[in-house]
Amino acid sequence: MSKQTTLLNSLKAGKEYTAKQITGSFGIAHPASAIRNLREQGHCIYSNEAKLHDGTKTTKYRLGVPSKRMVRIANAVFGASIFTAQK
Repeated sequence: MSKQTTLLNSLKAGKEYTAKQITGSFGIAHPASAIRNLREQGHCIYSNEAKLHDGTKTTKYRLGVPSKRMVRIANAVFGASIFTAQK
């Protein structure tokens, strides 16, 4: 199983990670690239601002479900064909 797949499975389990945690936990040298690749595969991964226990601001990544508003916007911009399953 690839590192990226392991990350995805962990996100599917409801966990969220900072870029530093992704590197440390999964050995992924470029977390932003891994997140981008997962998004390109169609996974809805949110980036949320968070504060660490020491007050430092960071970004945490989590898997989510797109809101109705996001689906409406995608449909308006790209048309209904964006929701057609790809083979």
